[in-house]
Amino acid sequence: MNVKLLNKEAWSLAKLAIASLILIFATGTSLSAQTEVKSDGASGVQDALPKGRKAVAIVDGQYPESYFPNTELLGTDEMRITALGTGMPNQTRSAVSISYLVELGNGDKFLFDVGSGMLANLFSLRPDFEKIDKVFASHLHVDHVGDFMGVHIGGWISGRYTPIHLYGPTGSKPELGTKAFAEAMQKAYAWDLATRSGALPDAGAQIEVHEFDYKQMNKVVYQKNGVTIRSWPAIHSLDGSVSYSLVWNGLKYVFGGDTYPNKWYMEYAKGADVASHECFLPPKALAAYFGWDLAQATYVSTRIHTEPTAFGKVMSALKPRMAVGYHSVQSPKNNAAIMDAVRKTYDGPLALARDLMVINVTKDTMKVRMAVIDDYVLPPDVTAGYKRAPRSDTKETSEFIQSGKWKGYTPPPMPKK
Repeated sequence: MNVKLLNKEAWSLAKLAIASLILIFATGTSLSAQTEVKSDGASGVQDALPKGRKAVAIVDGQYPESYFPNTELLGTDEMRITALGTGMPNQTRSAVSISYLVELGNGDKFLFDVGSGMLANLFSLRPDFEKIDKVFASHLHVDHVGDFMGVHIGGWISGRYTPIHLYGPTGSKPELGTKAFAEAMQKAYAWDLATRSGALPDAGAQIEVHEFDYKQMNKVVYQKNGVTIRSWPAIHSLDGSVSYSLVWNGLKYVFGGDTYPNKWYMEYAKGADVASHECFLPPKALAAYFGWDLAQATYVSTRIHTEPTAFGKVMSALKPRMAVGYHSVQSPKNNAAIMDAVRKTYDGPLALARDLMVINVTKDTMKVRMAVIDDYVLPPDVTAGYKRAPRSDTKETSEFIQSGKWKGYTPPPMPKK
């Protein structure tokens, strides 16, 4: 028996046990809920996991061919990008509206757009909602922000006990900007927010808006914990659309939003590891799908969006490690037409995004695959911090409504706190 090795292993276990006890006394949660110990003894940031799940480290870049949520420990130098929605406003079950989740090895998570329908795909991943608190909107079309209040309130119910942060551009007029949007949403959902306050942590009801000038050129809109996010203008429908880049740990992700090919994207997306840019239906396919005449379809496809051959030209000039096209009416026929058109102008690395497509990125690896999810899932257990977060008094209905209670039923007594 190697005594030195045994002593070394015993000391490592002892240090881990001491760390566990310190964390339990300090926070009321176990170490396993915060970190996962890798096979080499190193420790990486770990989310709160659903019961029965254990995340393990990927060894030597050998990923499973499918991604099973909450089973893989994200490396300390790794980025994971999940397409939560890739379709149109008239969504289908397999292609909801636009949204991307970016997760980093430092524990940070970011949502780029939250289009209508994406919420179910987000929940199907069973993320640690305590960390789902930063949303970056490219513009205010419903297929890009339609599920914002669902993310806000659903996340609040599921473990977030701090304000949600919404980042987005101004408009050509104040009433067309992100701040006005958020204020209107709070008014529209005032009854909902009021009824949940008290039962849920008070601070979780708040929306903190970070509105910035849509005209700014590659200026920083977020910088924290080693992450820098910048914005620049996009060309789409009206003034007030933007694109974003996220840079962290030498990796760069670009989220184009909706846009006509533009000089700003070509300049500020340079050096992207993953460059996402819309890749709309070609005019003839769009006309057939919507019943439009060819002139109207051509205008939409080639003047306010980016059709596939134009997407290919953009990526041929940009040369990212991985080009990602999205925002189309998905069907086998349409996807084949898009792919054929892109390949006329671009022969580099390409992924035409589908809902729940996952891209893992490090400086050395790039893995594209699909997530495998359950049809029925619940969010992970909430953390001790969520349980301890301050709550105001619970709400009650008026005496008039109370007087309507049926005398034929008596609820069980309330347990003591």
